[in-house]
Formats: sequence, C-alpha cells, structure tokens
Amino acid sequence: MHQMTLAEIARGLADKKFSSEELTKVLLARIAQLDPQLNSFISLTEDLALQQAKAADARRANGESGALLGAPIAHKDLFCTQGIRTSCGSKMLDNFKAPYDATVVAKLAAAGAVTLGKTNMDEFAMGSANESSYYGAVKNPWNLEHVPGGSSGGSAAAVAARLLPAATATDTGGSIRQPAAFTNLTGLKPTYGRVSRWGMIAYASSLDQGGPLARTAEDCAILLQGMAGFDANDSTSIDEPVPDYSASLNTSLQGLRIGVPKEYFSAGLDPRIAELIHNSVKALEKLGAVIKEISLPNMQHAIPAYYVIAPAEASSNLSRFDGVRFGYRCEDPKNLEDLYKRSRGEGFGTEVQRRIMVGAYALSAGYYDAYYLKAQKIRRLVKNDFMAAFNEVDIILGPTTPNPAWKLGAKNSDPVAAYLEDVYTITANLAGLPGLSMPAGFVDGLPVGVQLLAPYFQEGRLLNVAHQYQLNTDWHTRTPQGF
Repeated sequence: MHQMTLAEIARGLADKKFSSEELTKVLLARIAQLDPQLNSFISLTEDLALQQAKAADARRANGESGALLGAPIAHKDLFCTQGIRTSCGSKMLDNFKAPYDATVVAKLAAAGAVTLGKTNMDEFAMGSANESSYYGAVKNPWNLEHVPGGSSGGSAAAVAARLLPAATATDTGGSIRQPAAFTNLTGLKPTYGRVSRWGMIAYASSLDQGGPLARTAEDCAILLQGMAGFDANDSTSIDEPVPDYSASLNTSLQGLRIGVPKEYFSAGLDPRIAELIHNSVKALEKLGAVIKEISLPNMQHAIPAYYVIAPAEASSNLSRFDGVRFGYRCEDPKNLEDLYKRSRGEGFGTEVQRRIMVGAYALSAGYYDAYYLKAQKIRRLVKNDFMAAFNEVDIILGPTTPNPAWKLGAKNSDPVAAYLEDVYTITANLAGLPGLSMPAGFVDGLPVGVQLLAPYFQEGRLLNVAHQYQLNTDWHTRTPQGF
C-alpha cells in the first residue's frame, strides 16, 4: 500500500479495494518503524488520523466521492492546526497549540484528506538544508548522510521514503522545489496569491507560498486542487477561478515553446547536472516542444536582492514573538526589556537570529534606501526579464539546483554557500511566478531536478509538461534503498 500514489489511492478507495482506515493504520505503523532514521515528523496525530479516516469511509459509504476523500497526507509544521502543536521548527513555538485551522488545513480536511502529522522543517522556514530545526536535522532517504533540502525537508523526506503519498509544503525562495529536487519528487510553488496564506506562519509575506509535494505531477494536481482558491481572510489571496488541474494533464506538447536561459549554464552549475538538464530538453523536444535560447540578464542580482528583502520582512514578522502573549518565555525576567531580550535570544536559533539582524539593519534609518529600496528595484527588473521572456516562450526550463544534496553539516560554517544554492529558485518568488521541479536523473546516487517556470496562474501548464515528461521517463518511479 505504501508504494501507491495519491491517484492510485483514490482509485483503490473508489473500487473498495481497501478502506481509508486500513491504509491509515498501515502508514502510521510504517512511520513508527522508519521515521526514527529520518526525523521527518515533529508531531504525529494518530487519533485525529483514525478519526478522519473513519469519517472518510463513512462519507464514501454514503455515496460521496473525491480524489482526496480518505487520502493520507501530512502538513508542514507551519500550517496552524487547531489543538495540535504548530512549532514552525522552533523552540519559540514548541508549546504553541493553534486555536484554529489554517485555510489550507481546513480546505483539505473538508475534502476528506487524513492528516497523519506535522512534518519537520528549518526553523521559521529559514534554510536550504533542514538543519536549523530545533528538533534536529532531517536526513535524506537517498543517503542518510546528506541533507534533504529545506525548508520543507520533512515533507520531502517523508514522501520520498514512502511514509505517505503527499504532503503540504511552502516555498519562500525554493523551499518546495529544492527539497523536491534533492529527494526525487515533484514539487510545485504556485503563483503568489493562488493558495491562501491565512494560518500559515509567516517568514517573508511577499514571498511565501504554500504548495504540494508528491511523487508525480498527477498527484500534485490532485493536492493543489484541494489547496487553491480565493480566501477573504488573506488580503494577498487572488480572486481567480481555479481550473481543473487534472483535466489538462494529457494535453499534447506539440508546438510548446520552451525557453532555456543561457545564464543558467554558468560556471557554478555542476556539469553532470547540466548534462541531465540537456537530456530532459531532448526528451521534451521528442514530444513536440520547440526549444529556444533566451536571456534573463538580471538573474545575477537576484540572490543579493532576495537576502535583503526576505530578512527585512522576517524581522518585521518575527517581532510578534516577544515572550508576552504566546510561545517561549524566559525564566524570571528582571523587567520587560530583559523579558524581550532573553525570550528572543533563547527562543530563536542561530540562523533565525542572523536573518532578523540582517533585516533590521536593512530597514534601519540611513540604510533603507541603500539596501531595501534598491533590492525592491532589482525585484522589478527580475520580473520584467520574465515578462519579456514569456513574450517569446510558453515556459522556461533549467536546473532546480546547481549541485546535488550536500553532506549534513557541510555548509554550516558558511551560510553564504548555502544561500547560493537557491540561485535558480528565488527568481520565481521575487516575481511571484509559478515554478515546478521534477525528477531528471541522478548524480553519485543522489537525485537531480529540472525546474519549469510559467506565466502567472499557468500551474496547469507546468503540471501538463511534467506529466507528459513522466509518462516518457521513469526517474520519478525510483525508490530509495531500504524504503
């Protein structure tokens, strides 16, 4: 059962080959057996899962149907879940139980999805390796000595190890697509505003976006269908009709114009990954796509701009964690200032403190124009590059990451080296575009991803291209040894 995709589970439940309760018990037992080596979960919700599974079986018995009805999933531990710990991977929120459900959680629960638990993540979603979590690093099931990517590493590792078929995740600068690439999954960052951020604990509000992580594009289409839609509670949610993502999966790629930016193939890219990307281009060409070289001239400025904007927004968002209302509070504060200082100093980890300091500096008097304002101007240039490119092509293709997953601890002493691994993913967040990573092969036994980018609200096109590619390749079917 654990090898089934979401689509296969939906068909099995519809054909009464097994019940949601049976499937849930199998997966909970598998998590208990295998997760100690991965550390992919922060909290398990066995009682809730069995309750939801029984309810889903009853709904099916009453004639209801739906691709997510009775399907087991997990939520990244920054989606608020009522009455359940929502820690954001931080000591600061280790004791926080959300008083309400995030919109994404509520929508998926209404669709009948079964929540198995909350997955591990980089603290407050700040990281590319899932090593900054208060609950310890997550291991990559393809090689337990390597990182699974971040910040959605727990969701990625759990799905890759076949502990469950799919999970929710979030992407601020690549945190869905990079772990997908490192663990041989398909991961989709939707257009900014397509999925509600209400109840999703914020890192950088103008960049954060929730999305699905699964083994196939078909499964991502099913999960995104349940997540997407307008939400009046979220002022950045866009009131745009949600198409049937599964309906367009089998559209022909004949005549599809694919742009390959020349800037992607610079000295920083592992040549073995470059070769795999060229192989995926050839595979899509065989399916009828037309390939064209394009240019994104301002890409080189994206990382410095991102690492000003994101920390600036983080320093503002995380100011609410002060030890007064909720979350961690230091012992025996001498006065209010001492309460603030020690609660934040003890509650936040090193990486979070680093980004708060950078952000506060960038927003301070005398430096705002020099850093933050300039970064926002670069952001507009990056967006303009994409708009010009999409006048010539339908989608853009390139590597998801410059290198395969690195060893645990290898970049801990050099945070900038880890930041540079986001070079291909952060531009989509700066511009608010949808992006998808899909499996494209292996280097030294570690998975590699190819990234697809599309114009706003064209998630269906990305899923269509990925699905057609997966019908003609088998990378996504490979399973890590021992899982």
